[in-house]
Amino acid sequence: MRPPVAIGALGGTIASTSSATDGTEIVPTLTAQRLAAAVPGLAEIATVRAETLAQLPSPSLDEPTVMRTLAWAQAAVDDGAHGVVITQGTDTLEESAYLLDLFWDRPEPLVVTGAMRSPQAAGADGPANLLTAVRCAVAEGSRERGVLVAFDDELHQARWVAKTDSMSTSAFRSAVFGPIGRCVEGEVVYGVPPGRVPALRVPPGQRAGDPRVPLVATYLGDDGYVLEALLAGGLDRIDGVVIAGFGAGHVSARMADAVGRLAGELPVVFASRTGSGPTGRAMYGYPGSEIDLLARGAVGAGWLSPVKARLLLWALALRGPVGPADVAAEFELRGRP
Repeated sequence: MRPPVAIGALGGTIASTSSATDGTEIVPTLTAQRLAAAVPGLAEIATVRAETLAQLPSPSLDEPTVMRTLAWAQAAVDDGAHGVVITQGTDTLEESAYLLDLFWDRPEPLVVTGAMRSPQAAGADGPANLLTAVRCAVAEGSRERGVLVAFDDELHQARWVAKTDSMSTSAFRSAVFGPIGRCVEGEVVYGVPPGRVPALRVPPGQRAGDPRVPLVATYLGDDGYVLEALLAGGLDRIDGVVIAGFGAGHVSARMADAVGRLAGELPVVFASRTGSGPTGRAMYGYPGSEIDLLARGAVGAGWLSPVKARLLLWALALRGPVGPADVAAEFELRGRP
């Protein structure tokens, strides 16, 4: 008997079609059932239950939609699914996958995938990616790995994967640690043993979407204007701030002053905007360096990218106000390999 797999569709390029003769101006229109029906050989791998959860372009996804998707995926597993596949747009896929991963507490695989080319395009990659994702969802070796991203026959951990190209079908990469597996001739092969960081608990009765955690990227000549504006505007509607800093998480001396004042009021996390490598701990000592920011009460994101550091801080804030010690402990646990 073929193992049952639940497929939830959120929209994106993988589900987008065009009414134009040249195939431009695509928008999400295809249902989950039509996506699954278009994949050759899928019925030979799994018994699929496909459901359309949303038909949104990737930039319009938000945390409440992802949290509802999480609840749907958990219910699908509790109802007997051997694994779950989520299809969505690629622009926010690395973020959705990581937010799901933070709360995914089941041993069954939850696999996220999408496409860079629409179904009407020559060489559409959606069917192949969906087939790989389902193969991953039914593979015994995929259990106890948290949320995975399947793209271009590669399997990535949600914590490390990022979209690194705006157009290529090989857009997703795990810059430092690489993919953890591949799908070769229909077989899912992993190069590392199972294992994951314990999942966070969703607070009972908490309305997903309450926290507000801005992400501020620094730049040449940054004088801290944006952080000063946040301070001046009042912090009653902000639950924390993540800063995408230079190099190992550095900011200018003037911005460091604003970081210190902000960190006295709410959690501030600094991450590296480079796309690879961790924040520093003890190398530089000038104003705005990692040593200086830590001394001012900010927390380093470790190996997490700025967008994923923001999601972790958002997830922590979902449980209510969090102190500096709790934030530091969670980033120490989840921001390292």
